[in-house]
Amino acid sequence: MARTKYDTQYDMMTKQPVESLIIKLGLPTTVSMLVTSIYNMADSYFVGQINTSASGAIGIVFSLMAILQAFGFMFGHGAGSIISRNLGAKNIEEARKYSATSFYSAFFIGCIILVSGLIFINPLMKLMGSTDTILPYARTYATCILIAAPAMVSSCVMNNILRYEGRAFFSMIGLTSGNILNILLDAILMKGFGMGILGAGIATAVSQFISWGILLSMFLRKKTQCDFVLKNASFTRNTVGEIVATGFPSLARQGLGSISTMILNNTAGVYGDAAIAAMSIVSRICMFIFSVGLGIGQGFQPVAGYNYGAKKYSRVKRGFFFTWGFASVLLGIFSVCVFAVSGRAIGFFRDDPAVIEVGILALRTQCIGLLTVPFAVCNNMMFQSIGYKANATFLSVLRSGLCYIPILLLFNLMFGITGVQISQAIADVLSAAICIPFTISFFRKLPQDENI
Repeated sequence: MARTKYDTQYDMMTKQPVESLIIKLGLPTTVSMLVTSIYNMADSYFVGQINTSASGAIGIVFSLMAILQAFGFMFGHGAGSIISRNLGAKNIEEARKYSATSFYSAFFIGCIILVSGLIFINPLMKLMGSTDTILPYARTYATCILIAAPAMVSSCVMNNILRYEGRAFFSMIGLTSGNILNILLDAILMKGFGMGILGAGIATAVSQFISWGILLSMFLRKKTQCDFVLKNASFTRNTVGEIVATGFPSLARQGLGSISTMILNNTAGVYGDAAIAAMSIVSRICMFIFSVGLGIGQGFQPVAGYNYGAKKYSRVKRGFFFTWGFASVLLGIFSVCVFAVSGRAIGFFRDDPAVIEVGILALRTQCIGLLTVPFAVCNNMMFQSIGYKANATFLSVLRSGLCYIPILLLFNLMFGITGVQISQAIADVLSAAICIPFTISFFRKLPQDENI
């Protein structure tokens, strides 16, 4: 019976038309990403009803959440890429070794972050760009996030293993359930019980543990080929090292995203709490748009890994160009709509003229820059999924690191707040341009299909 299920899954991943397969795997992931973004925006909306400093605190703690995601994605994408290639090559036991190792490693890292974060909570918030007026709100919210750290980090692993197995629907159930619960708890605890930003933090922590339990149940109920049986784990230098090396592009991308957010908060903080709040709101709105391209791109990841492992290289190439085109169209539609209502979109989260004034230009320029993002995303995800660690690592650090941070610092010196507002859009365009030679070189050298 298990063999029959495996064969069915293998045939789906290597024989179903690439276009329909990517949509099948990408749509549940896109829904998950959109719901996650809606939850992030719901937090911004409810907290924004308190005051501008509380709204700024969401942007500060976003850097902490990015750190947790960085480690989660490192273990999740690292193990997932290896797992998909092993499943494509029909090495199921090897895949299970990496799934168990990554899960327990991620949970352990989450515990370390929990303890160290609570000990150094005040200097950590200051490092992330908190002002004295924002600090009380940031500290309260961050404490709740830290308590949920083990669940958040290991949930990223389970989510990505499910996706890389080609079971994106199960992943969607776990993520969307937690995020919908988070939105409901936000309304109940903040509006109903008047708990303010503490209510937002508790809602996030509780929903993360619920989501973690739902995702774990998929593995415990044998819905997957992989499992988390402790005896299958291998905490050797080779096994953990391979996971970390393969997942390092995700750590670098998310880690630099956290660092760049800290730098943005500190840079914008010179212009007041309203500037921090505005850039935080713009980031949340753009993440909602970005989720469309990212979700479709994540639908492409298991297709790339599976078929590269099965030596069906033409399907990798077809999948890349379809994903790029499809994501570009969807992202373009969303970007145009948000561009047209940018002022009202920002005002919805914080009806403060100073916040809206700063946010409009930042949001409009980022809507333009986002049109180039699908190409960069497809490159990064393809190289990571097929095990091209050096290419994936370099390309992963462009948008939030090598391009964005220097541009942000330089433009701030040259143009003041205007430079802060337009930096991300410039970095997006430059990142996509740098990807072009990598794409051309890879497809020129891609071998012919084998075992067809």
